[in-house]
Amino acid sequence: MPSSFESFTADAHGLALHARQRNPGGDTAVVFLHGWLDHSHSFDLVAEHLPEAWRLVLLDFRGMGRSAHLPGHAHYQFAEHLVDVEAVLRATGLKAAHVVGHSLGGIVATAYAAARPERVLSLSLIESLGPGGGPPENALPRLRGFLDDLERPPNRKRYPTVEAAAARLRENNPSLPESAALHLARHGTQSVEDGLVFTFDPAHRRRFAFGYDDAQWLAVSSAVTCPVRLILGSEGFRFDDEERAQARMKALRLPPPLVLPGGHHVHLEQPEAVARALVEFIPSAR
Repeated sequence: MPSSFESFTADAHGLALHARQRNPGGDTAVVFLHGWLDHSHSFDLVAEHLPEAWRLVLLDFRGMGRSAHLPGHAHYQFAEHLVDVEAVLRATGLKAAHVVGHSLGGIVATAYAAARPERVLSLSLIESLGPGGGPPENALPRLRGFLDDLERPPNRKRYPTVEAAAARLRENNPSLPESAALHLARHGTQSVEDGLVFTFDPAHRRRFAFGYDDAQWLAVSSAVTCPVRLILGSEGFRFDDEERAQARMKALRLPPPLVLPGGHHVHLEQPEAVARALVEFIPSAR
């Protein structure tokens, strides 16, 4: 039976981040970064198949999972998640680690590896080749969208049961197994007076004021120096323009991706296969 995780708090310049750790004396440190509106428990099923000797650190990004929310007048921006990574490394005393990121977590991991190359030993990206980006002309609509979103009051929908919350998750992700959706909902909701709500801050649904265009993201990706592995779901996210995807893979000097049956949350659909891929890659990436 795998050893259990223990929760701890990482201080991100005054903001309390929730994280969990298994085997703090382990010989191989791996930090896991979850996707947008998810939480650290999205990696539980993969962790069950990883070596007991590894030190596993699972982070809840700010405003998601059990981490603190920003004050009501504040706004989330992408770069703040790099601060979250620094905070968890500081809290664990890790000078460097292997990093696994899903979706948003992979984007954060890539940016962090570019900015702090000495602290990232390898990158394992699950369904993550960078932000949507696009041409520079997207900058102005993005700013306008950010301001427009501020006029919409945050909405925290109520659900009568965990099963109802899990069903909502499967509406957005039909390939997600029912058992995995229940796991996400069980750990990603909290009780309120009239039912259950998801724990993420609804302000996360607002658009970022600033984002990377394609040229900027290629420049960031090209600065990554560690080995990188890409894991995709056969029915997962794809860029409409294959040329854009190939340019991003080239910037990261990626080998051909590992494609597994499944969708955008392939690590929840194929946890054993994803774990096996990590075991095969991470020791050789030292």
